[in-house]
Amino acid sequence: MKLLIQLALWIIIAVLGYLLFQSVYEPTKFNEIKDQRYAMVIEKLKDIRTAELAHLEITGKFNGSFDSLSRFVDTAHFAITQRRDTSFADVAKNKAFGIKEGYYIEKVLIDTLGFVSVKDSLFKNSERYKNLDKLVIADKEATIELQAGFVTKNDRKIAVFEAKINKDNVLHDLSRDLVIQEKQTVSVDGINGTHISVGSMTDVNTNGNWPKKYDSPQEQQ
Repeated sequence: MKLLIQLALWIIIAVLGYLLFQSVYEPTKFNEIKDQRYAMVIEKLKDIRTAELAHLEITGKFNGSFDSLSRFVDTAHFAITQRRDTSFADVAKNKAFGIKEGYYIEKVLIDTLGFVSVKDSLFKNSERYKNLDKLVIADKEATIELQAGFVTKNDRKIAVFEAKINKDNVLHDLSRDLVIQEKQTVSVDGINGTHISVGSMTDVNTNGNWPKKYDSPQEQQ
């Protein structure tokens, strides 16, 4: 009987020890995997923002279609320009006042020197711009949502866009309880809310909702 009691106690101790280990190990492993996946998602969102800002510069608006955005990157070109400040005499005003040279008109001239493709300028030799909407996470395809439009600020229509992905899709194979906790995050060091996103459909903002630890040193400056 004494031996059985000792054996039972050892089993209980082993179980409690395992549960204690799991209570520490599981969140630690969860955070490690989460950070790796978030970093991958954020790099994709940064590529989307890069393509969208190029689209805005050339067309004056953002693009709400991944297929159209990829075709734009593949075919569009940036104009290489040079700015020149110049001034010349206002002949009509000088003649009216009976002076040879007194009033000058100052203008800024923009010379187009050439063109460079958006694809080569932004993505070099990479073709990752062709798959901006999808990622494969733990053998499952996750899709990013994209919207574009305009908001009115001070009686002006301003172009906006938003790309986002639900944390459920990024952490689909991990502990459900820890995923629920993660979606409730409110922290300066974490990604708050249910989605990882860049841009906004309600405000003039092209920032991401991630903390600076996910940015390179150059991006943090």
